[in-house]
Amino acid sequence: MAGDDERVLALAPDPASAAAGRAQAAPERWSGLGAAGTVVWGLCRGSRPDPYRVAVDRGEPAYACTCPSRKSPCKHALGLLLLRDRGAVPDADEPEWVRARLAEPARRRPARTPGA
Repeated sequence: MAGDDERVLALAPDPASAAAGRAQAAPERWSGLGAAGTVVWGLCRGSRPDPYRVAVDRGEPAYACTCPSRKSPCKHALGLLLLRDRGAVPDADEPEWVRARLAEPARRRPARTPGA
């Protein structure tokens, strides 16, 4: 698992984001988790009253989150990917909000190339 974690954390834009992403990979912070094909999603409890809607398409890759962070991927997307790699995200039917969120150009966050 540590090797898988490092592969996900290599996507982090900086060391602080990697550490924060690791902290977000706590199943009790999440609800509505699911995955279908290359897409994974969930609702993460954060500092705001409503949970953050997080969706990742590993195929493109692309990240979408309702959090205010300008980092890509944000800590919530990293935490979600860690949970998926650890087997904590079940296969499910994709909710409508996931595809809509990933399709919004203003919300879409392109992948960072490790080492770039």
